[in-house]
Amino acid sequence: MTNQTSSLTQVPGFSAVGVTCGLKVSGNPDLALVLADRPCAAAAVFTTNSFKAAPVLYDMALMERSARALRGVVINAGNANAVTGEQGLRDAEQMARSVESACNLPIDTVFVMSTGVIGDPMPMDKVERGIRLARDLIETEAGRQGQDAAKAIMTTDLVPKEAFEQTTIAGHTVSLGGMAKGSGMIHPNMATMLSVIVTDAAIEAALLKEALKQAVSRSFHRLTVDGDTSTNDTVLLLASGQAGHPSIEPKSPEFETFVRALTQLCTRLAKAIARDGEGATKLVEIVVRRAVSEGEAESAAKTIATSPLVKTALFGNDPNWGRVLAALGRSGVLLYPARVSLRLGDFQLLHNGEPVAFDAVAAHDWLTEADEVKLVVDLDVGQAEAAVWTCDYSYKYIEINAEYHT
Repeated sequence: MTNQTSSLTQVPGFSAVGVTCGLKVSGNPDLALVLADRPCAAAAVFTTNSFKAAPVLYDMALMERSARALRGVVINAGNANAVTGEQGLRDAEQMARSVESACNLPIDTVFVMSTGVIGDPMPMDKVERGIRLARDLIETEAGRQGQDAAKAIMTTDLVPKEAFEQTTIAGHTVSLGGMAKGSGMIHPNMATMLSVIVTDAAIEAALLKEALKQAVSRSFHRLTVDGDTSTNDTVLLLASGQAGHPSIEPKSPEFETFVRALTQLCTRLAKAIARDGEGATKLVEIVVRRAVSEGEAESAAKTIATSPLVKTALFGNDPNWGRVLAALGRSGVLLYPARVSLRLGDFQLLHNGEPVAFDAVAAHDWLTEADEVKLVVDLDVGQAEAAVWTCDYSYKYIEINAEYHT
């Protein structure tokens, strides 16, 4: 048992565990359970993929019924329960009902997430066994520590991803904790990622939804690994109100404070996903400055971030700025070539549309050593700015995805 407390369970009133029930062939933890000790306001963001998995469809309907009174979430890895027909829908509901029954919770208070291989039926006997194991464990010290919860939701991830933030609202300390999984099929709107975020802030469900929307738009929706979206992507936010401050009001300074902390938390998780992209050797941050609008800055950055030529050049430690300009030039944003400047780390590559002499060998050596790379594009047509996070493409990315199903 680890003695390190999970980011989720650092938030007062929340418990979490991860257990092994045989859904992953690796034998690693593959089912997580997160519970609150009181009803929570809830908000969620889901995949925009037309092939929505059974848990996503279940949860979308659940949010219409119970967004003011959720108590927890059960998550499995190893099987996506996607493209599984009516049986998949029954299995998603049964997962929720099993947790509610095992933990003596009211009906319609448990959210469901799944991740893994698409198209396989869910082995419910294993899931049921995992739920029983999690139920027994979550009431022990392991549940207070959050033992293995972040590990249990991993698929091709190499490391678990967690983040914790605190802020002050009306004189009260407010905590936010989150975990996420994601490594491939990562792209805005949304990606192959799951995230659970919990907070003790006091805020109504409708306003919580707006806060999550704003935070996700500047974090997870600015994350791309390979340009593919998935069937299961979900971000869930639970707010218990346990911090004790008056309920946050719309358009208030307290709301802005909460959104800022939530955005910081989501950004940390998004960057962790990019850093752990399938086969990645570098976390890449692309910043577009002085665009005519934030939307145009974001669009330009995403176009560069999704360019296979840019991403393979970065893997090869090649400061090939021509590939960056080629991607930028097809982004469709307002720009004037004679005004564009470009910087890679500390190396100025382009200034006002003209190449700048730089030490290409030194740039190559720097890229070889760097595990974080920042690329800054200055359009000089406005005052707006946006950042997007991605990673490089390596040989390993091809290997992982060529062999994923087998």
